[in-house]
Amino acid sequence: MASLIEKDGEPPSSSPTAEQKVPSSDITRDAEKQFDINEKALLRKLDWKLLPPLTLLYLLSFLDRSNVGNAKLEGLTEDVKMTGDQYLTGLTLYFIGYVLFEIPCNIILKRTTPRLWLPTITLFWGIVATLLGVVHNYAGYLVSRFFLGVTESGLFPGVVFYLSMWYKRNEQHFRISLFFSAASLAGAFGGVLAWGIGHMKNVGGYQGWRWIFILEGLFTVLVSAISYFLVYNYPATAEFLTEKEREFIQFRLKYDSDATIDEGFTWTAVLNAFKDPKVWLYGLGFHTVSLPLYTLSLFLPTIISGLGYSSASAQLLSVPPYAVAFVLVVTVAILSERTHRRAPFIMATSALGIIGYIILLSAPSPGSSYVGIIFAAAGIYPSTAIVLSWPANNVSGQTKRAVANAMQISIGNLGAVMGTQLYRSEWSPRYFVGHGVALAYLAANIAVTGTLWLVLNRENKKKEEIRRSQGISPLEEVGAAEGAFLGDEDPRWVFQT
Repeated sequence: MASLIEKDGEPPSSSPTAEQKVPSSDITRDAEKQFDINEKALLRKLDWKLLPPLTLLYLLSFLDRSNVGNAKLEGLTEDVKMTGDQYLTGLTLYFIGYVLFEIPCNIILKRTTPRLWLPTITLFWGIVATLLGVVHNYAGYLVSRFFLGVTESGLFPGVVFYLSMWYKRNEQHFRISLFFSAASLAGAFGGVLAWGIGHMKNVGGYQGWRWIFILEGLFTVLVSAISYFLVYNYPATAEFLTEKEREFIQFRLKYDSDATIDEGFTWTAVLNAFKDPKVWLYGLGFHTVSLPLYTLSLFLPTIISGLGYSSASAQLLSVPPYAVAFVLVVTVAILSERTHRRAPFIMATSALGIIGYIILLSAPSPGSSYVGIIFAAAGIYPSTAIVLSWPANNVSGQTKRAVANAMQISIGNLGAVMGTQLYRSEWSPRYFVGHGVALAYLAANIAVTGTLWLVLNRENKKKEEIRRSQGISPLEEVGAAEGAFLGDEDPRWVFQT
């Protein structure tokens, strides 16, 4: 695909050369005039075309993995004849399947196409989620939960990589946060849906908890079929773009990231991700929020019910904490994007979550405990959104980034594996162990984030010294600069902190 600076084989007169080192804002304005394209209008077009279907897929993914908590209140454990500890084993198996298959799934995405891969895995997990509604024994429950984790594992890391191929680095965080906000929306919708579907007791001879899985799973299958037409591949082939829009997108990415570099798959790039200490720190960053995130989403109805509320009331009372979390996710994402800062917002929102767990551990009444739940959700979800977008901003080399995104989720969800065992029925209703470990994990998140912040700042200073000594410009010209590009080890690549 011809780019602005290569159109018709001749550099246009308005195009800057690498030696001119024109600021990227000036370059973009020149390109807008050249192609008669409004950048803000084009971004809105991308947002409306790309984000709604992807966000819907993640909403369904989070709904299908966490609705087991709602089903438990409607009689799942009694009908399948399993103990509370056996129920927790099923939750654990989900995350084991998830962790094992995330990196293979992102490698498959890199070697196929988003339009083929993302709807297909949605179809698979929709089928598994539906079958959860017809299990009749403990073995069926365990197998279903494991394969639900396997089939859902490719969505989030795949979409994070996918968006990095469309948007400039500082634009990605807000979009990934909007995408992740579907998790909080799923919690809110899940409570309302479970309350309504729970009234379908004995319809067709099935208990209400079965209908929760069946109806929500079938809806996922329906959406997967439609999403084959709604998910696009990459800018060079997207049907909704004009030729000029494609060239303009390629141009703006060329001066910001590695998205326009024609990089084939190599196992060396895969190994580079495993050898980079920063990738492991990104993983630990998610690990330390994953445990609080998933224990809250999986056990929230049970926690609220333990405060003395009926099952129906607990389903509905799970909605407000998620609604508050959704507002905070979007608000913090906007502030983070405008300030070009990640670490301070992660640390601040994790501290907010810590306040919530302190209230839960010390609260003497159901009302004050409920306030603690709201604080916990309001801190966990925005912190997680920023953590998950960080490697997409900072890891360069397309294959390395795809693997790094998957590694982050895999390492992170090991925290969820442990978290599924922390809210045992014998520790009800105060759940001191679960709340205490979640609090400790959020404190660890602040420590990990602070460490990564220092590491990135130190590497940025080293790169600045190299650029100054060699007289080269920063990342703004990386895609157009002469010579080989060394990925995130290149002195022109500036880490976002």
